[in-house]
Amino acid sequence: MNGNNRKNTGFTLSDDEKVLMQALAKEHGTPLFVIDHEKIRQNYREFKEHLPRVQAYYAVKANSNPDIIKTLYDMGASFDVASMPEFMLVHENIKDLPDQERQDWIWDKIIYANTIKPVETLEALDKYKPLVTYDNSEELKKIKKHAPNAGLVLRIRVPNTGSMVELSSKFGASPGEAVDLIEEAFNMDLIVEGLSFHVGSQCTNFNNYIQALQLSANIIKEVETRLNKKLIIIDIGGGFPVQYDEKVKAFKLLAKKLNSEVARLFPADMHILSEPGRFMVADACTVVAKVVGKAVRDGKPCYYINDGVYHTFSGQIFDHCNYPVKAFKEGETQVSAVFGPTCDALDTITLSAELPELDIHDLVYAENIGAYSHASSTYFNGFPPAKIIHINK
Repeated sequence: MNGNNRKNTGFTLSDDEKVLMQALAKEHGTPLFVIDHEKIRQNYREFKEHLPRVQAYYAVKANSNPDIIKTLYDMGASFDVASMPEFMLVHENIKDLPDQERQDWIWDKIIYANTIKPVETLEALDKYKPLVTYDNSEELKKIKKHAPNAGLVLRIRVPNTGSMVELSSKFGASPGEAVDLIEEAFNMDLIVEGLSFHVGSQCTNFNNYIQALQLSANIIKEVETRLNKKLIIIDIGGGFPVQYDEKVKAFKLLAKKLNSEVARLFPADMHILSEPGRFMVADACTVVAKVVGKAVRDGKPCYYINDGVYHTFSGQIFDHCNYPVKAFKEGETQVSAVFGPTCDALDTITLSAELPELDIHDLVYAENIGAYSHASSTYFNGFPPAKIIHINK
């Protein structure tokens, strides 16, 4: 599969790509999760092209496959991690650097963006003087005791209206208490480097970003006037939309708005960070599965495949994202149901797939399934996650 001519839109496999997917399934078996690294590189280049001032910290949680991390590391990406295991996945790429170079790289290239951190994690990170987020006083106390060398970024709560996955109910300090929390940190001899926010995953309401940037600018101004302190970082989080369908506005339109607002609100020396996850990997992966059973229920064709919502299609539950199931076989289609392999009725992929009549062992596939899918696969009922195959590495 070669993604050189694709933009970051939901894509449809070409005829040649369909042949390749079927050949890979024949060679490696199913279910098969195919990662196209050239598409990841293209997405990274597109992000940098449209947001040249913004440093991309890949959100490892979107898809933590080590080879994806390596590809983005080689492209010059930074990384957003949310746990010590994620930190170590990134660390694997720099483990052979001399101690000081490794420490400098981590300080400059990793943000621990989970506002709640176990004590053990803080103690392990402290020697690197990491950049970490916080949003409450109790977390400040932990950081002061266990990671006093950290650089702090206060996460604020911002509107998540219209985003596919809302995050503001769990994370972020109220803008009204932001300056107090920053002052509290400075009074504890901690260093607050800046602010962060997240408008929600797959954000199609671009006004969320505009409001969040204005809130951030207001807080920074108050910090300067009231505390006589200068913040140097704005982390605009993730949420950058992937065009799963034609209803989603193009990323370049959002980028144009972001560039304009950043230039209007912040000085040229302000460091602008971001945490794209979905944007980098969503349309870089395809899953291929096999029909293992068929039936007719209430007059509707029903197909049972060897992948489902406890596995690669888990994003349909956790990410609120739908992945149309398509057939390689051609023919007149009819509305059909597709179920996963487990014994749980929750394992229903769709009740409205447009499919031709399929037989046992026929192959089906789903595109644009790289984010929050394989990363949340389980071994429920003893069925393992799909086998991973890499192309264009």
